[in-house]
Amino acid sequence: MPQPSKMETQNGQKVSDLSTAISNDAAPVGKADTLVVPPRTRHISGGVEERVDPFCDPKDPKRISFHDVTSAAFLIKDGVERTPCPRSTSSESYGMDLYLKKDFLQYTGSFKERGARYALLSLTEEQKRRGVISASLGNHALALSYHGWKLSIPVTVVMPTAAPIMKIQKCRNYKARVIVEGQDMGEAKSLAMRMSQEEQLLYINGYDHPHIMAGQGTIGLEILEQVPQPDAVVVPVGGGGLIAGIATAVKALSPKTKIIGVESEKCASFSKAIENKGPIATPIKNTLADGLAVPKVGVNAYVTAMPLIDRMVIVKEEWIAVAILRLVEEEKCVVEGAGGAGLAAILAGHLDDLKGKKVVVLLCGGNIDTTVFGRCLERGLAAEGRLVKFNVEVSDRPGGINDLCTLLVRIGVSIKDIMHERAWLRDIYTVEVKVVCETLDWAHSLALKNELKKYYSKVQFSDVPLALN
Repeated sequence: MPQPSKMETQNGQKVSDLSTAISNDAAPVGKADTLVVPPRTRHISGGVEERVDPFCDPKDPKRISFHDVTSAAFLIKDGVERTPCPRSTSSESYGMDLYLKKDFLQYTGSFKERGARYALLSLTEEQKRRGVISASLGNHALALSYHGWKLSIPVTVVMPTAAPIMKIQKCRNYKARVIVEGQDMGEAKSLAMRMSQEEQLLYINGYDHPHIMAGQGTIGLEILEQVPQPDAVVVPVGGGGLIAGIATAVKALSPKTKIIGVESEKCASFSKAIENKGPIATPIKNTLADGLAVPKVGVNAYVTAMPLIDRMVIVKEEWIAVAILRLVEEEKCVVEGAGGAGLAAILAGHLDDLKGKKVVVLLCGGNIDTTVFGRCLERGLAAEGRLVKFNVEVSDRPGGINDLCTLLVRIGVSIKDIMHERAWLRDIYTVEVKVVCETLDWAHSLALKNELKKYYSKVQFSDVPLALN
């Protein structure tokens, strides 16, 4: 459903055009004339010209310390969940002592609450009175809105039109002022930065603000308490704030522990920053791991994390889908794409050098759209060879399709979809049947293929699935 190009809500109340909702520095207070919002310079990419965030200045990057993380842990301990980090029920099948840090169990469904609460608690009394503003596609907006509500601090979030409707509505439920505008995060952030100056609101970057990074680092402290001396901690990477905070905490207390970052192939902005020796704008494609889809790594996150990261890994989208499926089936955990990225790296074989070692994987978020979740499960099944499709030509005489279905029942596969086609065949006495079916595993699928070829001369079968190729 398309969102209105400019719409504000606050406590359920609609506010008219943005030009009457925000003050204009050039106009005297109380003047009745219509306020005109000046046009914004647009980049070739479609974004708008950015104003520099004083907390995230490329000319003056800020590196957080272990002291910052411990200060955050003390302040937020009564306001966020201390999430569990149990041993995986499938450790033996992965060949490693695997632990899952379940930070998707936070109230709003992601790790973002830690940084958001610490940033809000660190405000001056005047800043708390005026409020804060940020731009976000979802998780940061949810965390900031929720904790702003709990701490009685006014929160404004600017969300692009691509943001899920469910997350937009949840932010409104948390009493935040929600503005839906902008085709992407670049445009939403530009508007938020402009409003922060016009309304004197503090802008809080969702991944690069120093207090945000310090808050996320408390995950590292909890991991070391729950799993002493791990050999490696695997962290999903988007804007870099999460891995910067965790690496700061873990390396200070357990220097031998490896910090491994994981990115989707569709949004490998940190890997590009390493190649460039600094943050650089990276083209982003649609990805299952939308929480990691940050086009440019934060400058503070980069300078903090870069000396502490041992390795970066890039995974294919199919492996993220398989990870989501495995977590549902084996761990009873529902995570979003970003939350499954760490396990995806293990499944893809990128971390085989950690076999036999103690490894912690962070499940950072569980806010996945229900329709996307269904697609992920199907894609995961297909990648493992448990969901297959084939075309076969059968007799068009009575009983032809029935014979095919009887064969499928005998083999023990479950038909998910079936359709037949007559118009584009040369033989008018045959019909092409297209079948999508679910099998036990790829070996079962191959048994189906061999059985079909015994009875039918023209059979087209699925390619070898990604997970086995």
